[in-house]
Amino acid sequence: MDSIDREILFHLRRDGRLTNVELAKRVGLTPPPCLRRVKRLEDEGIITGYRARINPAAAGRGFEVMAEVEIGVNDLQTVEELESAIASYDEVVEFHRLFGRPDYFIRVAVEDHAAYETFLTTKLIALRAVTRVDSHLVMKKIKTDD
Repeated sequence: MDSIDREILFHLRRDGRLTNVELAKRVGLTPPPCLRRVKRLEDEGIITGYRARINPAAAGRGFEVMAEVEIGVNDLQTVEELESAIASYDEVVEFHRLFGRPDYFIRVAVEDHAAYETFLTTKLIALRAVTRVDSHLVMKKIKTDD
């Protein structure tokens, strides 16, 4: 990856809907070589996709909680089942396995306090491996990549 590739990535991170012509202009290339570079970045897995950024409140998901989850079992099958279940929940917008404690960090986006309580009681703590959940309500987003 050279400086032009980095420049392409910079502009696409800011606006993934740029036309190839506009992107080429911004990075100082003509459209055909710019398109070849973007295609190569996609083929190499450096660009993994494009998406729309949605206003969470407008989509009914303005209440955000950071949940720390600890589990009480460590057999591979149970861990894989737990991870598959949590990853499948629509309310979960980010999910990480950590070294040490807690075992997992989950970012949950729902409509309101009641919706989070329902998610917590009917889905998250209902998983047999979960032994502890610490919930932290988000006061204000300062910086985010989404």
